[in-house]
Amino acid sequence: MDKNDHKKLTTAAGRPYYENEDSMTAGPRGPVLLQDYYLHEKLAHFNRERIPERVVHAKGSGAFGTFTVTHDITEFTKATLFAKVGNQCRVLARFSTVGGEKGSADTERDPRGFALKFYTTDGNWDLVGNNTPVFFIKDAKKFPDFIHTQKRLPQTNLKSDTMMWDFWSHNPESLHQVMILFSDRGTPDGYRHTNGYGSHTFSLINSHNERIWVKFHFKTMQGIRSLTGPQAEMLRGKDPDYAQRDLVDAIQRGDFPKWALKIQVMTEKEARHFKWNPFDLTKVWPHSDFPLQDVGVMELNELPANYFAEIEQAAFAPANVVNGIGFSPDKMLQGRILSYPDAHRHRLGANYEQIPVNRPITPVHNYQRDGQMRVDDNGAGNPNYYPNSFDDIVADQKYREQPMPLDGNVGDYYDRNHHDDDHYSQPRALFRQVMTDDQRRNTIANLVATMSGIEGPKREEILNRQLGHFYKVDQALALQIAEGIKFDFKP
Repeated sequence: MDKNDHKKLTTAAGRPYYENEDSMTAGPRGPVLLQDYYLHEKLAHFNRERIPERVVHAKGSGAFGTFTVTHDITEFTKATLFAKVGNQCRVLARFSTVGGEKGSADTERDPRGFALKFYTTDGNWDLVGNNTPVFFIKDAKKFPDFIHTQKRLPQTNLKSDTMMWDFWSHNPESLHQVMILFSDRGTPDGYRHTNGYGSHTFSLINSHNERIWVKFHFKTMQGIRSLTGPQAEMLRGKDPDYAQRDLVDAIQRGDFPKWALKIQVMTEKEARHFKWNPFDLTKVWPHSDFPLQDVGVMELNELPANYFAEIEQAAFAPANVVNGIGFSPDKMLQGRILSYPDAHRHRLGANYEQIPVNRPITPVHNYQRDGQMRVDDNGAGNPNYYPNSFDDIVADQKYREQPMPLDGNVGDYYDRNHHDDDHYSQPRALFRQVMTDDQRRNTIANLVATMSGIEGPKREEILNRQLGHFYKVDQALALQIAEGIKFDFKP
């Protein structure tokens, strides 16, 4: 190959350039000249290489793959993706920890984010959940406070068991997720061996405009595998990128991980008469009442060509649903519909959905214009208002949102139904009926390890309050924790 055929080194503006290693100076020993604008370009861009990290889910890994429909659910939804068995679409998955910073370890005790982007012919459908079917809180107004407790103390910039348990002890609705977090499920063995959940209640709407409520479950086909607390602790120091390395290695050797999508469905009538609020994110729907139904299979088989471009800049939002899939009155979901796109606009700019990894495969037609990093033709010379007499963009009647029935008066409500205030029966069933003896022992050991870190003048108050909650879950559980932390707990 002739040297003239090689790609030429250029400035960002495209000018071919040679002096990439040596600054322009006055004489061989300097000083450096102000006119060396390529030196400025390199340093200025370097200073701006780090965009704001995600407030939550900062440390993550991702891959592309294919979703294939294996079972007919057209009785529930008119979404084109599910129109027939065998339909496929490309999908992007991002896995993450929640509370840690970008440099934190993959094996921290933390929920795991499980975010999916389906590139469908109806637009992008984002399913943004976790590896658990529930969450710590049921109302988004508590979310900033909760996340603050998972971050760092304002004074010392250190993590604090005290503020974490203080918050949880004031919010017994968190018990279900806390029990899962401090079981071995709280330290999964990589991302391939954990389930993913949409967690929230969503809705499906069929071709007759009939609505049913739905929960999405992605069951790992590799089998559930967890780490014990000591194993996770060892890996934090030995290989903090353990989960990302495991995912990359598996795909590189052709061992493509798969998850089976299953759904639970509930009719509007069943929801109205259900014994607790079916839109409460701290509770699950019993499988005995609402069995899992098969839908399809997701396979991850393609690593990103560039991590920053395709994973760090990936933006997932529960607001992105498609025709045939809708929302619900879930208070946490309603809050995330607002907060996730807002976070992306802060982190990536107002036009974040023009970034290639976020761009839908369908044409986009709207009247949004301008803003930082507008990278398309900005609507060219077309009108930027609607309605108008010049373009042929139409609002198609067939995509009208199906009305969602609501009732009640406006107010700042808390669920007062005694079943909605029952924060103990589901954690009790998890501890007594789902966990094995070994899992119960590990859960208690994990709780003892972290609750031993509660300190300060409010220690006794926090411990009594939290142990009181555990006592209502299972008396032996509370008493064994109290014994382990050497605390005189009197129920």
